[in-house]
Amino acid sequence: MQKQHQWWLVAASLSLLAGCGGSASDAIAATTGSSVAGVQPNEIVAAHNTWRTQVGIGPLTYSATLAASAQAWANQLKTANNCTMQHSGTSSVGENLYWASAWSNGVVQNVQSADVVNTWGAEKADYSYATNTCAAGKVCGHYTQIVWKNTTSVGCGMAVCDSPKNQVWVCQYSPAGNYVGQKPY
Repeated sequence: MQKQHQWWLVAASLSLLAGCGGSASDAIAATTGSSVAGVQPNEIVAAHNTWRTQVGIGPLTYSATLAASAQAWANQLKTANNCTMQHSGTSSVGENLYWASAWSNGVVQNVQSADVVNTWGAEKADYSYATNTCAAGKVCGHYTQIVWKNTTSVGCGMAVCDSPKNQVWVCQYSPAGNYVGQKPY
């Protein structure tokens, strides 16, 4: 049985806008020999909308423009940072990041799009709507970006690093959420 390394998240949804991108699943297969699914837009939207429905807000749609921007940033993180997470820092859209290590034998994990979104969504358990805060020592900014009422679209990208086969996922949101002092819905 393979031993799984830890999955990591970076808190906060920051704003950003980047350039263009390509097919993550094609790039993964070409560089890893793996059949990792990569970003599945329908799964991304369905998972986001499941969390949004729970709090009574409208659905998101998938944006090819945001997806291209997210893919470009994921590619940049792969190329320049060996998949170390870092927000792009651009101010016009929201952004959630996700990271998964390779298996201990060096094989890339087959992370599903819904798993990424549901990991962020699980932060709901640490969010208090009444006080609009996260539990002490916990992260909930990914969750609040998912359920930000004014956000209408999402697009995602991912990249797998060469060695080790860690992966980084980027989802971008428009309009951006997580404004200090405002509740998400």
